[in-house]
Order: sequence, then C-alpha cells, then structure tokens
Amino acid sequence: MTLQKLADSTAAQFNQAYGRPPQWIAAAPGRVNVIGEHTDYNDGFVLPMAIERYTVVAAAPSEGGAPRARLRSTGNKGEPAVVDLTKPLQPFPKGAWANYPAGVLAGFLARGISPGGFDAMIHSTVPTGGGLSSSAALEVATATVIEAITGRTLDPVEKALLCQQAEHQYPGVPCGIMDQFISVMGRKDHLLLLDCRSRRTELVAMNDPSVALLITNTNVKHELGSGEYAKRRAQCETAAKILGVASLRDATPAALQQAKAGMDDVVFRRARHVIAEIERTPRAARLIGASDWSGAGQLMYASHVSLRDDYQVSCAELDAVVEIAQAIGERGGVYGCRMTGGGFGGCTVALVKTDAVAAISKKIGSDYKRKTGIQATIFVSRPAAGAAVLKPKP
Repeated sequence: MTLQKLADSTAAQFNQAYGRPPQWIAAAPGRVNVIGEHTDYNDGFVLPMAIERYTVVAAAPSEGGAPRARLRSTGNKGEPAVVDLTKPLQPFPKGAWANYPAGVLAGFLARGISPGGFDAMIHSTVPTGGGLSSSAALEVATATVIEAITGRTLDPVEKALLCQQAEHQYPGVPCGIMDQFISVMGRKDHLLLLDCRSRRTELVAMNDPSVALLITNTNVKHELGSGEYAKRRAQCETAAKILGVASLRDATPAALQQAKAGMDDVVFRRARHVIAEIERTPRAARLIGASDWSGAGQLMYASHVSLRDDYQVSCAELDAVVEIAQAIGERGGVYGCRMTGGGFGGCTVALVKTDAVAAISKKIGSDYKRKTGIQATIFVSRPAAGAAVLKPKP
C-alpha cells in the first residue's frame, strides 16, 4: 500500500470512529539498521535506513474544545486512551501502548507547546516486535502531527531527542538515539550514517534502482533478550574501564589484544565485536556510497559472524536465514545478509539485486520453513523518506 493510500485508509477509519474527517495527517517510517549493531551505547556509528512501512496519525480538534486527547489505534480495539490536559501528565500503566504517544505529548507540553484538545486515530504497517522500530515510528508520527496542529516545527535533532526521552520516561525503555533520528531525518534513496557520540549525521546515497534491502522477519522473539541486553552493556563498560577509555569508541584492536590477559574472556569477546563493528560501519557507508555492493555485503556477513560468535545475540532462526542467503550467493542475487536489531529473534537484512527479489524471497521462505517449521514474513524496501505532514498538504 502506498503512503497516500495508507493515509486515506487512516482518514476513513478516523471518520468512522469520530464521525467527522481529520484535519491533520502525519506519518513516520520504521527503520532497518544496515550495519552497526550494539555500537550506539558505545558511542559508535550506526547505518540505518527508513523503510517503506509507516505509522500514520490522523487528528482533528476535540469536539466542543474539550481539554483532552483521545487516542485510538487500529491495532488496539476498544475504548480510546484518554489524556486529561487539565492535569499534570502521568504515564499509563506499564505495558500500555498509549504511553508512546502520551510521552511525546508530555515532551511538547514541557516545552510550553500545547496542541489543545484533539482526537487521533493511529494506524501502522511497521511490524511490532521485529526490531524495525515500530515504537519510534509511533513517537515520531505523534510528534509530527503535534507540529502540524500547533504550527511549531522543532529542530530535527531536538524532535528526535524529545521522542527518545518520551520512550525512556513513559514506556520506560532505555533506547538509544538511532531509531528516532532515522525516523525523523530519513531521506528517500539514502541511508543515514549517524555518529552516536557527536550526533552528527551524514546522508549516504543509495540511489541505484538495481539494488534493494530484503527484510526477513523470523517471527520469533526469545524471551532472554531483555536481561541479556543489560548484561552486554555492563560488559562493554567493564571492558572500557580496563582499557582506560571513556567508551569502546576510543579503543583499538591492538589495545584490546594487549589487555586480553587481564580481561575475562567473555568481556574480551564483547569488546572485540564492538570495536570491529565501529570500524566496519563507516567503511560500509563508503562502499555503499561507491556502489561497491560486493564489498558492503562482505562486511554485512562479517558483522553477523561477530554478533553470533563474539556478542552472542543471534539465535538459530536468524542464523538459518543468513545461511540460506549465503548459499544463494551473489550468483543468485544476494550480496550480503546479517541479523539486525537487538538480537535473540526479529529480523535479518540482506542487500540484494532488485530483479532477483521474487526468487530470493521464495527460496528463503521455503528453506526457512523447512528448517524451522516457522513461516517468515519477507518484504523488500528501498530507502524511504522520514517523517512528513500529509494533510494539510505542505
């Protein structure tokens, strides 16, 4: 479904729920990280792109000027979540989906920017729980519709950071900055190289229509993920302390090797992944910018091996997809493939030839089902644009 059709569908659902058409519609994309995994909290580099899957928010002023925000989602039937704007905002109970938009609303109010009472309908095609950042898409789409309502446009960096803080404070998820940055700043036919220390961004052109990114959702999520994430962060901090650096961004492979004798083997391997991945990411950006698809693909495979063996955040299902992709090889149209996201399930991303997408998808789908008994969800995307107001037309 095109973004315009998605907006029209959301507007129709708004009309059905509230009995009038929306005045404003905004959208923000999900994302896939092409390379640079578990580097963000180590002050490293990441290379995400916005995908052609979106969260759309349609809104209109509340009837009679009621000072409250009513939030409905097509994915959550039942009564709307109501935010009373006459009182200091408080999070909904833990796990409530409305914490994401409510946290964004709180961020605007804290800056003295009030949209007044409004009704909203939220619809998303970003898969949830697959590591494609459905939460950031929801936050950024909410922020963008509030900008439209108030006529106040935030600086893109401030907007991304507001959304990140919303996720920290309301749902209570200590996310990095990558997801919100790419959802705000994505540009069609470009990846975004983000320096997580300086927050500097650089657009990397990927405008060759002969290549695309193929995303395979394994449709598994292993529960051990959340506790293991915290462990990895602590292990990275331990390694940095032993190496005498502020973060692993400042460490070198040579320094790590020298310190190996005084370091726990697991901590050593965690640091080895991060240091190598921080070096791989800008290199991959340069290769993609130069249309060296084979070179970029090899770095993607190297990233997966490092995540699997040194960082130990892959799983049998992710490994199965990468193995199938590697067996197809360049002759069959696959340049490279790796797990993407936090790990322990979720998605892989593959750099592929556009004209081979159908055959590759069929092969990955059938072989994965045979190996695991699970039906994967597979879709292709070109680099998409970031958040936008769709109504009124800019």
